[in-house]
Amino acid sequence: MMKSSLHYIFIAFLFMACNDGKETKDLQLKNSPVFSQGKKITSDNFTGTAYLQMLMDADSLNSISVGNVTFEPGARSKWHIHPAGQILLVTDGIGYYQEKGHPKKILHKGDAVKCPPNIPHWHGASSNTPFIQIAITGREKGETVWLEPVTDEEYHK
Repeated sequence: MMKSSLHYIFIAFLFMACNDGKETKDLQLKNSPVFSQGKKITSDNFTGTAYLQMLMDADSLNSISVGNVTFEPGARSKWHIHPAGQILLVTDGIGYYQEKGHPKKILHKGDAVKCPPNIPHWHGASSNTPFIQIAITGREKGETVWLEPVTDEEYHK
């Protein structure tokens, strides 16, 4: 009788050990980024370190570009405008979005922001948390127009 009970305990232990490994792999997949981080952005249009993975370039069939942008803590764009507007989809982290003349908004995973055409704005990571966004940008009315850097005072306000 004791031998049979030990056999069932051993089988239960094996089942739990195998299942635990699956749950760990599922958790790793769940917490991994949706898209690649891409390449470090080397232009002077950003303060701090940011990365871009283009997912779709605008072309003659579709004038929309889509990019995955990863900001390290404290990184941010310059003030800029999009002549045809932009949509931001937050996929991870905590970030900021601000339109000129309006208070800064705090963004979290799952948030979506509509950046109106020709409105100066900036976006980036919070000071202590990375931030990842999908940027969907209309190109039919022209490319992004880059303006002045976001000052430390503006960023921390």
